[in-house]
Amino acid sequence: MNLFLLYAEFFQIGLFAVGGGLATLPFLYGLANRYAWLSLENIANFQALAQSSPGAIGVNMSALTGFEAANIPGSFMAALGLVTPSIIIIVIVAGMLKAFKENVTVQAVFRGLRPAALGLLSAAGFGAIKIALYNSAAEDWFVLLRWKECILFAALLFLIIKFKKHPILYIAGAALSGIALGL
Repeated sequence: MNLFLLYAEFFQIGLFAVGGGLATLPFLYGLANRYAWLSLENIANFQALAQSSPGAIGVNMSALTGFEAANIPGSFMAALGLVTPSIIIIVIVAGMLKAFKENVTVQAVFRGLRPAALGLLSAAGFGAIKIALYNSAAEDWFVLLRWKECILFAALLFLIIKFKKHPILYIAGAALSGIALGL
């Protein structure tokens, strides 16, 4: 994998993934469709690792994806590509923020970005659920759903709604259940 191409792909993702790390998922799905070295299953595994690791989810996801493509240099270039647009935008906006803080147009732009962020985050959530619970390679109707994963999902959703404990407890419980069930 060409490191410059990897940087450029993640620069583009960083430029358009408004809404945080999970908003990068639809773009990563696009990468999986374009490049053989990345699969939807890898993205699901990377998402699980990125969310349970310290640091920004988007940066963790890009580093893991870059590592998959080109080892340590790929990891560095992908993460750098993802954060470069944010750094550029922050530097520009910080200089102009005071002047435009009360500007009606600037406030309208930020209000306009909210639906885009909601759409990207929704797409990421539905994409993650589809990858985790739906078996696209199924030939028979009764194996269309990944039943063990569906039961685990339902159980965790019930526990989260019922008991409202710290998320790390549910993450650890899901990890241990996944290991025990061989998922």
